Amino acid sequence: MPPDSSFKPYIPAHAQLAEMTPRALIMGVILGMIFGASSLYLVLKVGLTVSASIPVAVIAITLFGVAKQLGARESTILENSIAQTAGSAGESLAFGLGVTMPAILILGFDLEISRVLLVGVLGGLLGILMMIPLRRTLIVDQHRELKYPEGTACAEVLKAAATDVSRDAAGEVRIAGSDAVRIAKRRALLIFGGFGIGILYKTLSVSFKGWRDTVNFEFGAPLKTGSIGAEISPELVGVGYIIGPRIAFTMAAGGVLASLMLVPMIKFFGELASTPLSPGTIPIRDMTGDDIRSAYILYIGAGAVATGGLISLARSLPTIWNGLRGGLAGMKNGSSADASLRTDRDIPMKWVVIGCLAIVAVISLAAPLHMNVLGAVLILVFGFLFATVSSRLVGEIGSSSNPISGMAVATLLFTCLIFLLMGWTGGQYYVTALSVGAIVCIAASNAGTTSQDLKTGYLVGSTPRMQQYAILCGAFASALILGPVLLKLNDAGTVYVPAAQVAPGLTVDASRLTDTGTLHGPQADTDKNTYKVWHKTDTVGGPAGKYFVDNAGKAVYLVDPGINGHHKTRPDGTEVKKYDAPKAVLMSYIIKGILDRELPWTLVLFGVMIAIVLEMAGIASLAFSVGVYLPLVATLPIAIGGTVRWLADRRNNKLPQNVGLNEEERQAANDRSSGVLLASGYIAGGALAGIIIAITAGVLTDFDAAAARWAETYNPFFAGDSANVLSMLPYAVIVGLLFWVARERPVR
Repeated sequence: MPPDSSFKPYIPAHAQLAEMTPRALIMGVILGMIFGASSLYLVLKVGLTVSASIPVAVIAITLFGVAKQLGARESTILENSIAQTAGSAGESLAFGLGVTMPAILILGFDLEISRVLLVGVLGGLLGILMMIPLRRTLIVDQHRELKYPEGTACAEVLKAAATDVSRDAAGEVRIAGSDAVRIAKRRALLIFGGFGIGILYKTLSVSFKGWRDTVNFEFGAPLKTGSIGAEISPELVGVGYIIGPRIAFTMAAGGVLASLMLVPMIKFFGELASTPLSPGTIPIRDMTGDDIRSAYILYIGAGAVATGGLISLARSLPTIWNGLRGGLAGMKNGSSADASLRTDRDIPMKWVVIGCLAIVAVISLAAPLHMNVLGAVLILVFGFLFATVSSRLVGEIGSSSNPISGMAVATLLFTCLIFLLMGWTGGQYYVTALSVGAIVCIAASNAGTTSQDLKTGYLVGSTPRMQQYAILCGAFASALILGPVLLKLNDAGTVYVPAAQVAPGLTVDASRLTDTGTLHGPQADTDKNTYKVWHKTDTVGGPAGKYFVDNAGKAVYLVDPGINGHHKTRPDGTEVKKYDAPKAVLMSYIIKGILDRELPWTLVLFGVMIAIVLEMAGIASLAFSVGVYLPLVATLPIAIGGTVRWLADRRNNKLPQNVGLNEEERQAANDRSSGVLLASGYIAGGALAGIIIAITAGVLTDFDAAAARWAETYNPFFAGDSANVLSMLPYAVIVGLLFWVARERPVR
């Protein structure tokens, strides 16, 4: 399809404005790290992230405005675009890392920093490079067909805040004190205000024990072990607002099915059994609701999530085919395109090809990835396939609906089946298969983000080559910080369980063990000894997992990880926050189930049938399935945010300025609303506060213990019969504020 010759970018191609300046690149890289860290926190908690493009753009615009007030040069819209482009890479990298790399822990291996860094850097750069040849086909030639909703919305934000020098270059006249100027300032106030509220709320709740951060109500007969509750945190209500009521309520419905039907039903039918029912290790009559969820519901949820992901991928098959054809055409056009215009210059194709081949070579040779030639070939094939698919899908349906996890599941399934046919089973090939899936997942995620950014640049008149350099820098820098953050979050939630509690008398031949380890996190101060590390794969004498053993071979500790661990109380009685990492668990189940044939297929097939029944009823099963897997305390607050969004949109759609809009235009207007900005601030502030609190848990142990003792004795919001109800009061304040801000003003 020929390009749209009538299209004119906001900044003409002949205009020469400051663009990829050091300050724009540095600001974008730093913001990318911040939003990448907060997105990683979210994906470990609830298995999803939200686009960071608009929040990064608004913050960059605001900071440049502050710098101008202090005497610095006025920023251009192209500098703002570069900052936004570099800053958006962190969120997509965080999603890819968060849904794959924690599976290493679940499979019984250590989360080595070198492995995490390699996967993040190589996958992120590969996805960007593979998308570059597609730019002309997807962004330019199909400008009117592929809308790229987040990219288009971000361009509108950048244009609304354009400075004098940018408006002069665009030939636009704007009167000082106009609505556009006031709107730009209000947007900045909202996102920074939400950021501050998120940090303050989380700090008062978690660090100072001002009120409970989770409320929960358990039922007796006839719904014995059933429960309903919510984590009353700003980041989850913000997520629910941004993803909207449809997905939010669908996820919560899955949680209701699991918590109020499946768990009580398993308890009802299993209560009379006197022996454990595999894969459980204790009789059902002795299980709590959490025990039932860990032993049975997780497998049902994993089967449903895998099926929902594959179905969503199957629906995209026509797009996959069209995308592949367009990708090949794009590579041809990219090499012959007229690059005389500034707005049509990409990184030269020869460097793209050399870069891709160099990345594949590093993947093949990197020892921490345990990669072989076949694995490298699979990465190249699946990487190009799903980078192409992702780049096109986000143009049609947006980043939030892009089935990246389904692509990762498909990659893992095919990889593991090929390995099984080759006879490659066992622990070594766990890491190889997961590395293939992780790099492809990150590449596909980053390719989609890159295409959104290039759409934004196309609309505002950026230089594609400068944007491509910027997102490469942003991806590299974010990958360097996300690995340490992931490890610190895991260490902060790790519990060293005395072996006498879970595996009394357990021993092993210590002469066979070569690896050593020490305690990390809050318990490190109580034991400075160095132990030998034993990765136990069976359940004889004690649960499978990682153990610390002494020189005589006696097990001293079971190392229960912070990500997907099961022990939530340390020996001193302090409570520990764990991260469910739902999609990483799914990846581990696929690898272990296929390569070792140890998956409890009956439970998995129950989940498969749940997804199929939903699809037969015309309901998209993926979001529901994630809700089945996650605890209801994580999905119910998302539904609360979705409710606020539904109420706000319902009111805003009746305003004079929105009455004449079609459904697509109304959706775009609501996605740019004040509520989205405040919700983005909630997410960033709450998630970053959670990360800081988790990382400093081992340093502030005395303060935390003192605050907990005071709250247990004197604070009715934290302890006592009324604590659950009272804790809802500060939560109601931030929810009410979100609705009040989301109510747009009428424009006549």
